[in-house]
Amino acid sequence: MASSISVLGAAFLAVYALVVPFGLHRVNEGNVGVYWRGGALMKSVTNPGFHVKLPFLTSFAEVQVTVQTDSVNHIPCGTSGGVMVNFDKVEVVNRLRQDLVYDTLRNYTIHYDKTWIFDKIHHEINQFCSRHTLQEVYITLFDSLDEHLAQALQAGCVEWAPGIEIISVRVTKPKIPEQIRRNFEQMEAEKTKLLIATEAQKVVEKEAETERKRATIEAQMQFDVSKIIMEKELMQKEINQKVAALEDLIHTGHEHARADGAHYAHLKEAEANQALLTQAYLEYMNILSVANNTKVYFGEKIPSMYIDKGG
Repeated sequence: MASSISVLGAAFLAVYALVVPFGLHRVNEGNVGVYWRGGALMKSVTNPGFHVKLPFLTSFAEVQVTVQTDSVNHIPCGTSGGVMVNFDKVEVVNRLRQDLVYDTLRNYTIHYDKTWIFDKIHHEINQFCSRHTLQEVYITLFDSLDEHLAQALQAGCVEWAPGIEIISVRVTKPKIPEQIRRNFEQMEAEKTKLLIATEAQKVVEKEAETERKRATIEAQMQFDVSKIIMEKELMQKEINQKVAALEDLIHTGHEHARADGAHYAHLKEAEANQALLTQAYLEYMNILSVANNTKVYFGEKIPSMYIDKGG
């Protein structure tokens, strides 16, 4: 009995001695563990931490599932005009989805990024260069190359490798032959001078336009002020004319009233005089005139005006 226990203990120790050094392994944070047994990829994918595998029968590898940057270096390509250029570095920021690790590795192995990033970048860069001139590759379309590559890579991954996410692409300026580069630099310098001259001309034209608008505004303001003054003077003259007309009307009314009053008084006086010119009044007035006459006549020839001819 004791011997059998010793055998079991020895066997346990032997298994432990084999499993612990060769079977115990660690998966670091940001990675997952994948396993092959007999060359076949196993479906089990382990999370970060310590795990145990069968030594010698099961192989293990860590696969990063956080954001990573793959750098594709030294990509030569020829433009449509036959000029050779070289892209020193293209950086692809990507991530492998943890839930699709098994499918991606089963289809494209653990070196999936070589197929869908490194080789794909070379292909897309060469396609881009062959379709465009040096001017377009180096200057005109270079600012859109990042987006073009990102869209091309993502489109391929969505269709064939959905576990790969393309986040962004960064492309360095390509190297071109030295003589052509100097020509481009000279051309850019001339363009810069032309742009500066054009902008300076625009500034001068803008200042002239501003001055013209200011002069126009001032002239319009002066015109408006003169118009207001003229309208004020015309209004004042109209008011003066109306006041004069009103005064004339009042004066005419007063004159008419005065004339009417005088005419009425004369009429009343005439009526009164007409009423006084009776026979008795005339005799009375005759007597008054005789009484007021201070001349004395002597003799027989008394003025006949004092003798009643009817007597």
